[in-house]
Amino acid sequence: MDLTNPLVYGVPVFIAFILLELTYSKTHGDDHLYEWKDLFASGFMGVGSAIIGPLFKVAFAILLFESAYEFFNPEVDGQRTNVLGYDSFGYAWYIWLLCQLADDFTYYWFHRANHEVRILWAAHIVHHSSDNFNLGTAIRNGWFTILYKPLFYMWMPAIGFPPEMVVVCLGIEALWQFQLHSVYVPKLGFLEKIFNTHTMHQVHHARNIEYLDKNHGGFLNIFDKLFGTWKEFDEEIDVEYGVIHAPNSYNPVVILTHEFKDIWKDVREADTFSDRLMYIFGPPGWSPDGSTLTVKQQQREFARARQKEAKVLYDRARKGAA
Repeated sequence: MDLTNPLVYGVPVFIAFILLELTYSKTHGDDHLYEWKDLFASGFMGVGSAIIGPLFKVAFAILLFESAYEFFNPEVDGQRTNVLGYDSFGYAWYIWLLCQLADDFTYYWFHRANHEVRILWAAHIVHHSSDNFNLGTAIRNGWFTILYKPLFYMWMPAIGFPPEMVVVCLGIEALWQFQLHSVYVPKLGFLEKIFNTHTMHQVHHARNIEYLDKNHGGFLNIFDKLFGTWKEFDEEIDVEYGVIHAPNSYNPVVILTHEFKDIWKDVREADTFSDRLMYIFGPPGWSPDGSTLTVKQQQREFARARQKEAKVLYDRARKGAA
């Protein structure tokens, strides 16, 4: 058991809060917030992640972080110095804050890549495949994501953050992400200007076209705002959770693998090598003939339709006034 990882202490808290939210929803008329088959599917995948994650972390992630740290921060006369010439980072309080900020920056790009690269989306879609948004959905994690996530973070020990510090910051990020999956927390006032909050994460889990691929942040929303992926929660929009192409199954094997099967089907039927690469590494929804659309293409069409609709209403209003 890795006692440096906050998730070790978080698991029983996760279970307790899921049961608390479940009980509250059933006793306050929200019968559709949790569906038993969906919850069991999410729980199965959460348990699988809890088993596979630590095993893989010991075998690969920690080894990768340690190797990057040792290689780029060699120890000379008892002092570690980065290959760029500065002393490797220690454990001062401000270094912890910088590490958490670096973790949040990395999480943003890791998360965004999971939505914009189809082979990564095939692993990440598991988390979005439920039509429900609750704390049970928070533990509905794809097992294959574990295989490549450490690769996004290895730059942090490489520039001098101690590996155990990186692991702790990753765990803290995961704890924050868990509690975001609740509809019972309203907008949080001034905190909304800085932090990624519960309503912002509802946007992220929505399949409404205007909400797709928005709000990828971890703790903070500043990177979404900087890089053009932030979207505010609109209370007038009837939110629909889940994904456009859902697995339509509660079978964990189907949920974990359905998008990989779809990729394989598209690759087999592709006419050119470049098309095969695009089906794997291009954005989800890409097709050479436009028969299926990416999120950006869907949103452009949606925006054009809205503009056309607004123009029609405007013209009618002008004629009525005349």
